[in-house]
Order: sequence, then C-alpha cells, then structure tokens
Amino acid sequence: MTLTLDGVTRTAGAETHIHPTDLTLSRGTMNVLLGPTLSGKTSLMRLMAGLDAPSAGRILWDGKDVTGMRVQDRQVAMVYQQFINYPSMSVYDNIASPLRLQRRPSAEIDRVVRETAEMLKLTPMLDRRPLELSGGQQQRCALARALAKGAGLVLLDEPLANLDYKLREELRIEIPRIFEDSGAIFVYATTEPEEALLLGGAVATLWEGRVTQFGPTPEVYRRPADAVTARVFSDPPMNFLNVEKRGDVLVFEAGRETPASGAFAALPDGRYQAGFRPNHLELSAHAPAAIPFEAHLRVTELTGSETFVHLDHAGARWVGLVHGVHDLEIGAPLTVWLDPAHVYLFAPDGRLAAPAAYAAAA
Repeated sequence: MTLTLDGVTRTAGAETHIHPTDLTLSRGTMNVLLGPTLSGKTSLMRLMAGLDAPSAGRILWDGKDVTGMRVQDRQVAMVYQQFINYPSMSVYDNIASPLRLQRRPSAEIDRVVRETAEMLKLTPMLDRRPLELSGGQQQRCALARALAKGAGLVLLDEPLANLDYKLREELRIEIPRIFEDSGAIFVYATTEPEEALLLGGAVATLWEGRVTQFGPTPEVYRRPADAVTARVFSDPPMNFLNVEKRGDVLVFEAGRETPASGAFAALPDGRYQAGFRPNHLELSAHAPAAIPFEAHLRVTELTGSETFVHLDHAGARWVGLVHGVHDLEIGAPLTVWLDPAHVYLFAPDGRLAAPAAYAAAA
C-alpha cells in the first residue's frame, strides 16, 4: 500500500502554495512534515486527503489515480490541533461513530472500539463524555476515532500543539507505538525539529511550499541537502558565517583559521558558507581545536536548565544554546567557542558541500 504524489502542485491565482512535489509514502511508516508556519504543511496534507484538488500532477493510491476522488470515498482520517469530538456522545460512541456510518455489524463495532480504546489507554473512560476528560485524553479520543475508521492514511496536523508540555511528551512517545500497531500510513505535521527527531521515521522538510529534502529523519538531520534544509531542521535556526578555503586551511571572515581536514580537505579552494547549530556554540573551549569568536550579547533567555544567548557577531545575528544558567551582562562583549567538528560547509548556491565531521562519523 503506497501513497504517491506525482508532480503535485497547488496554486491560487498568482500565488503558488505547493511547488511541484514528488513523494512516495509506504504502508506502516511514520512520515513527518517539518517546516515553519505557512511553509505548506497543511496545504500538502489537504492535497493528500482530497480536501483540495491539485492544480497539476496526480495523486496515486497503490498505483490507482485518485486525484479526482471525493474525500468521502478515500481511506483517510485526519486529526487536527483542536480536539474534534462529539461532545454529546460518550467516548465509546465517539470511537464507534465512523464504524456505524460504514454500517459494520454491532459485534465488530464493539470489538474494534474496545481494541482501539485499549491501545490508547481509554478503556476506563469509555462511558465518559469528552468534556469530562483531560486535554490529552480528548486528543487520544480523536485519534482513536481516526484509527477505528480503519483508514489507510492517517493525517495528523500538529495534533499536540495545544497540549501542555507533559501531555505532549506522553503522546510523542505513544504515537510511534500506535502507528506501528495500526499498519497505516501516518503523516504528522510539526514546526518543531525536536518533535520530528522524537517521532523518527522519515521527514520531509518544507520551506515556502517546497519539499527541500525527504528521507530517514536522522539522515536528513545529520546531512541536510542545503542551507535551507539545515535552517528548517534546527531550533533555533542554524547560524551561518562566511569562510574561505585556502589550501589546507579554512579562514573565517573574522580572521580565525582552522585546518581543512577530513571532508573539507577535498573541497576546491574558494568561498563557502559555514553553518553550525546553536547547541554547538559554547562559552568555554571544551575541545582542543575550538575556535574563539568575539560577539556582543544582545539578550538571554533562561529555560531552566539551559540558556539561550542572542549574539551580534560582525553584523550577523547568532543564537547559542548553552547548558546551565548563566549570569551574563547584556551588551557586553562575549567570547564564544566553536568546535570545527560541528561545522557544515555550504556552496555559494546553498547546496551542502561537506557535512560536519561529527555527522559524517555518525
């Protein structure tokens, strides 16, 4: 069982919401759509579901063209940010509702409802109404109804965005287990790189209506195809600075140098863009080869166990994520350190020229 998007595009007037997209999703897989708000995640899901028709291209289900098929006639279920449950019905009846519409036998409906409820830990709540449940339980009820439908394609549009941190953590752990048990194709939209990594499976990174890369989640994270993908798959976004390769050294725009070793050694001389993730900036030199950069501290944000430091470096805005709580003076000069093993190099057109040494070794 596969879902294939073949050259699918979506336009509205002069605006292009989805640029030509080719994707193939297989049965029993978790597929994450990762991108910022308005990057095209929901538009792509609506095309997959049949809620919108593509302006060009085809949508195939197991090789069959379903581009013009009504959403009611497809094996599709969708779960949104907002909990969409029937408030006057019990949890049992909410889960049973799509099965009754399919006119399934009563015994089969009861079996499927109870099996799905057990999978989602809702068995003790079957007689309650949705408004008597916690937020996480309500979302599990909506998810249970989608699974009970027996849909081959389950679309989850930022389903955990409105839950508190603890509930999000619980469901992030549960959802991969649920999809493995169901055997459906799952498509999960999120703006959070951390969530994509936790869910695993495959990821499609989106930017301004384009799928910039699709592949196994760890691989896309470690080896982004270009600077745009690297920016999308980093929270806060990846930091950049100019660098030039001259023989066996890399010379950064601030005049700092480091040996051009490993994958960097094979690159032709010339100008590149160096990229590094915020969690790889440090306030002290923990690696022997760490390079110091001078910056000015603009603002700090404390998250409890970590500190975000917002910096100005040679006119560029950087963000660092450092462990611990640090009492730093706003506006003061600050030296930050970067291990060259965490540096990616991108060509002038944005394509990945060489991955970071730590990523290449993973």
